Amino acid sequence: MEEKKKIQTNILPLLPLRDIIVFPHMVIPLFVGRDKSIRGLENAISGEKRIVLAAQKKPKTNDPAPEDIYDIGTAAEILQILRLSDGTVKVLVEGVNRVKIDSFIENSSFLEVKVSFPEKKGETSQEVEALMRSLQGHFEEYVKLSQKMPAEILMSIQNISDPGHFADSVAAHLSMKTSDKQRLLEIISPQARLEDLYNLIESEIEILNLEKKVRGRVKKQMEQSQKEYYLQEQMKAIQKELGKFNEFKTEIEELREKIKKAKMPEEINKKALKELKRLEMMPPMSAEGTVVRNYIDWLVDIPWAVKTKEKLDIKEAEKILNEDHYGLDKVKVRVLEYLAVRKLVKEMKGPILCLAGPPGVGKTSLGKSIARATGRKFVRVSLGGVRDEAEIRGHRRTYIGALPGRIIQSVKKAGTKNPVFMLDEIDKMSMDFRGDPSAALLEVLDPEQNCAFNDHYLEVDFDLSEVMFITTANVLHTIPQPLLDRMEVLRMPGYTEEEKLNIAKLFLMPKNIKDHGLKEKQIQFTDSAVRKIIRHYTKEAGVRNLEREIANICRKVAKKIATEKKISKLIIISPKSLTKYLGIPIYRVSKKAEKSEVGLATGLAWTEVGGEILTTEVTLMDGRGNLTLTGQLGDVMQESAQAALSYVRSRAKEMGLNKNFYQKVDIHIHVPEGAIPKDGPSAGITMATALLSALTKRPVRRDIAMTGEITLRGKVLPIGGVKEKLLAAHRGEIYNIILPKENEKDLKDLPANIKKALKINLAENMDEVLRVALEESPIITPKIEAEPDERTYSPIPSSLPIN
Repeated sequence: MEEKKKIQTNILPLLPLRDIIVFPHMVIPLFVGRDKSIRGLENAISGEKRIVLAAQKKPKTNDPAPEDIYDIGTAAEILQILRLSDGTVKVLVEGVNRVKIDSFIENSSFLEVKVSFPEKKGETSQEVEALMRSLQGHFEEYVKLSQKMPAEILMSIQNISDPGHFADSVAAHLSMKTSDKQRLLEIISPQARLEDLYNLIESEIEILNLEKKVRGRVKKQMEQSQKEYYLQEQMKAIQKELGKFNEFKTEIEELREKIKKAKMPEEINKKALKELKRLEMMPPMSAEGTVVRNYIDWLVDIPWAVKTKEKLDIKEAEKILNEDHYGLDKVKVRVLEYLAVRKLVKEMKGPILCLAGPPGVGKTSLGKSIARATGRKFVRVSLGGVRDEAEIRGHRRTYIGALPGRIIQSVKKAGTKNPVFMLDEIDKMSMDFRGDPSAALLEVLDPEQNCAFNDHYLEVDFDLSEVMFITTANVLHTIPQPLLDRMEVLRMPGYTEEEKLNIAKLFLMPKNIKDHGLKEKQIQFTDSAVRKIIRHYTKEAGVRNLEREIANICRKVAKKIATEKKISKLIIISPKSLTKYLGIPIYRVSKKAEKSEVGLATGLAWTEVGGEILTTEVTLMDGRGNLTLTGQLGDVMQESAQAALSYVRSRAKEMGLNKNFYQKVDIHIHVPEGAIPKDGPSAGITMATALLSALTKRPVRRDIAMTGEITLRGKVLPIGGVKEKLLAAHRGEIYNIILPKENEKDLKDLPANIKKALKINLAENMDEVLRVALEESPIITPKIEAEPDERTYSPIPSSLPIN
């Protein structure tokens, strides 16, 4: 075979290659599109028509640097070049010999390298000759198995005597990874190259043999399935001839009958019939046929025209709501208002309510009660942890095992197009790379859009406007604002102690007595015992733990009755006997202080489980004016303390204090209990009162509690949670309350018996607060050193000017 003349020029243009290796003696066409590479080709054509071909380490790199290109490549001769209409260049090259890139020459137009020629012609030994023969035999076997190579390839390599040339020619025709080909190119020794190639071709032959086995197995399976289909068709034809096969009772006819009965809208009916026609044209056992059949099944099962007749008797609905739940007046009134309007207006869009409140207040059970009161079916979907948009809208039919979303699935389950639909835990949804389910719910919960809700699986519109959607949430700040804007929020703040007592008497105790096999004549709870359970054994906004504790007592009583058979007398559960059944109390109830003290003020706080009494302590020490805040106070509460101190400093003269009093003392404000985090602005007037009490040595009345935000000018601003805070004060036997004037409107929500027992002092500024909170008893002037031109501390005047 004619040997190509070796290239000996040391400086040549470089053409970087993506995912391709060119071996010496290999003729291959290349498509070149990068500007630098095209300019390099043009330079080579104008010269000796020689160029270096080297592969990139990363094919995706568009502008490779020297370190991105392998050191070993192939010097090639350009045989032909052709410019294409899209600007790319097609070039035919022939590899000549291996080269090693020694260095890159600076050239802004194209890549240019200085190369050396590491390959030297060696003598053929007997071992190399044996290797060549073995490799040739393996290559012949490889060509026969691959079925992709023409037999002429074998003829082309038979006459090659040079070991290096022979190895490169075989390597060029093998289907290998680019990394394996590059490794072969980098092996300079022909013998080592032949050995490596021998191992590679052996593994390739093993893979091809396995592929052949798999193809044979698949072919047999296909032939078997075709045979079965042919025999089944023959059996059908025979049965038809014998009169045992009724073609009108086929599955297709059954589906057509179902489509007629479904009473779908005209457009959807057309689509269902079109899909049915497609199904008729398909082989019964085809995979696509199964997909179409499932789709038609879903279309006919959805209640397009089925409605539940509503109960519009408002008195009956009110009775049912009161039977199931105690309190919750706002929610009940809203449901009754809807029924009243529905009675007057025939066509009306379903309301979208959001019941927001802490766990255990009866949000989910209220949804069931609303369904019972309105006479509708009830379905519930829990959205906690849902993070895939397809959970709401469904998957497209192209996916294997695709289904409609939870909305359509639940409507099908209800069997009616106007159920009460509860979306539970809407605040617990999240999002990831699969989409945002809360964004998909925007269409579902919008009365203007949900009349044409489009599920990805069905690909037709379904009317959700008659569905009564009720969502539940523990908190609102995690719900996206556009979604929250579509819902009417009804807050369920939690039950008061009186409400819990009534719930226990009316619902929890009868239920648990019955569930534990007891009778009312065997066990009786006193009101004081239930109050003690509420105060000392539970701490919650709802009644779940209260029910658990009642169930705990019922179990112990049931065990006692089952063990001692002759118990005939009534077992009374009193406060004294609670320790026997429930153990020692878990929680303590905050009470008013034993005596009025200097620097100790009583505040009121709101938590998710109700109101709490919160004391604030202030201590003064000799120092340099540092303010220390402890008790796990949040940022807002710390700012309230700063505002209180700034207010006192600004009013030092009117309070009878030295104008530089703060420079000689360190002030420490502490809010027990230290392990519980606290935040919010409502402790502002409490901190200011305690601070002034400590500075003037004037005690704060122990029988008074206060709440309100303070400004730098001493104004008292309104706060939230008034009802819960006042109930906490009443529970702690504190009957005098200081409240911001602007919160007077919130007193209407207070139970009448609580309002009657409390004396509410409404304040607009700190002077009014201090006049009520501080005692009139004389004080001892603090012994704090003063500068010669400064006054010492003096008592706060009993009458203060109003801001």
